[in-house]
Amino acid sequence: MSGMVGATVLPQAGAKGDGMPQTDPEGAVSSTGSAARDGLPDYAAAPQSDGLPDIPAHGGQVRAVMQHFPTAARPFFDLSTGISPFAYPLAVPEAAAFTRLPEEDEEADLRAAAAQAYGVADAAMVVSGAGSQSLIALLPFVLPAQRVCLLGPTYSGHRLAWQGQGIAVMQVDAPEHLHEAAIQPGTVCVVCNPNNPDGREIPAAQLRLLADQCAQHGSLLVVDEAFADLGTQTVAPLLPHPALVVLRSFGKTYGLPGVRLGFLLAEPVLAAQARAVLGSWPVGCVGLAAGRQALRDTAWLNHARQQAERAHARLTTLLRQAGLACFGQASLFTLVTLPQAPALWRHLCQHGIVTRIFPDQPGRLRIGLPGTDDAWHRLENALRAWRDQQK
Repeated sequence: MSGMVGATVLPQAGAKGDGMPQTDPEGAVSSTGSAARDGLPDYAAAPQSDGLPDIPAHGGQVRAVMQHFPTAARPFFDLSTGISPFAYPLAVPEAAAFTRLPEEDEEADLRAAAAQAYGVADAAMVVSGAGSQSLIALLPFVLPAQRVCLLGPTYSGHRLAWQGQGIAVMQVDAPEHLHEAAIQPGTVCVVCNPNNPDGREIPAAQLRLLADQCAQHGSLLVVDEAFADLGTQTVAPLLPHPALVVLRSFGKTYGLPGVRLGFLLAEPVLAAQARAVLGSWPVGCVGLAAGRQALRDTAWLNHARQQAERAHARLTTLLRQAGLACFGQASLFTLVTLPQAPALWRHLCQHGIVTRIFPDQPGRLRIGLPGTDDAWHRLENALRAWRDQQK
C-alpha cells in the first residue's frame, strides 16, 4: 500500500520523522502538498515556526487557551468548535432517573429513534455510545483490518484509534485514490463527510461506488458523518450494505456536546458485535432522555438547519468583507486560509474570541458560528480592526 499514488505513511502518535507529516491531536493530519490538491493554497498545510503557545489538543478548551491572553476582552466567546450554538431545549430527567440503572427498553427506544432520524431501516443496525469519539475508539476492536487508509487532511482521532492498536495507517489526499486502497483486501477506508476541518463534502453517490468496491474486494468503508445532520449528503440509508459503517454525532447538531451521545450504524451482525464489546449501559440517563426527545423532533431539526445556514452565510460574509478566503460546505463552521493565520488567531484571542488554530497547519483557521448578538458584534469589530491593520 505504500506504493499507492498520492499515499503518505503516517507516523505513530508523537513520532518525529524526516519528511513525515506532523499531526495535531484534534484537528488535521497533514501531508506535503495536500492543501493544493484540496483546492486550498499551499501555505494552508505548510508547517511553520510561528511561536504559537502550548494550546489544547481539542477545541472548546477556552480557559486553557485564554490563560495566554490575560488582557483579552471578556466574556470570552468560543468559536473553536463545530458545535451548533442553537441548543436543543432539553427536558432534563427527574432526579429519580439518576438513582437507577437505565432499562433495556429505554436504550432500545433510543436506537429506534436514531434509526428513524438517520434513515436506517432497522434499529438492529444502530449502536449507541457515549459520543462518536468513543465509537471511533471502538472500531479497531470490531473491524478486521490489516491497514487503514484515511482521506485527509482530516480529524486525527481516527488515526490515533487505529495506531493505538498497532494498525498501519496511510493517508491519501484525493477521493479517487481511495479506490486503489479499496481493492486491497483487509483495508479499512475512512472518510469524514463533511470533512473536519476544511468542510469538504463528497457526494453520497460517489461514496456508494466506493462502498460497492470495498464489498467486492474484502475491504470496508467507514464514513464519519459527525457534521452531516444539517446537510444533504448521507450514506446511512444504504445500510445494511455489507462493507459500510457510518458514524453519527448527536452533540454537534443539537448543541449538547456535554450529553456525550453518538451512534455507529452498520449491518445487523456487525452492529450486534459492537454492542457486545461495549457491554451493558453504554449510554447514561441524560443521553437516553436527550436522544429520545431530540431525534424525533424533526420540526426543531428543520428550524436548526435553517438557522445554521443563515448563520453560516452571515459568517462567511463577514470574513470575506475582511479580505479572508473561506472554504468548506459544512454549515457549523468555515475554514479560513491565510499565511498570517497565527496572527489572526492571536488578534481574535485578544478580542476575547477563541477560534481553532492547527499547530501543524498554521495557515488554517477554523471558525464556528457565534451564538449571540454580543458574539456577532465582537467578531464583526475584531474583523474590522484586522482589516484596517492590513491596509
